[in-house]
Amino acid sequence: MNKTELIEKIAAGAGLTKADSKKALDAAVAAIKDALVAGDKVALVGFGTFSVNERPAREGINPATKEKIQIAAKKVAKFKAGAELADAIK
Repeated sequence: MNKTELIEKIAAGAGLTKADSKKALDAAVAAIKDALVAGDKVALVGFGTFSVNERPAREGINPATKEKIQIAAKKVAKFKAGAELADAIK
């Protein structure tokens, strides 16, 4: 499902126009992004939790040359599905 299809589902499910659904989706995604940038967790009960995870620097191997390389530390977005979502997927 792409963003356009998701907007259509939101519009149908909530009885909104597609334009209003797009605004709502964009606002929700922006709010989640802003919270993650600020280092906060976003917990949606029954759906899951978004958080930021820090990966430490490590040594890796370039598969083409077999040469050892340094991989820099970085922050990554993480999502953990809630119990209701996990059960629905089973």
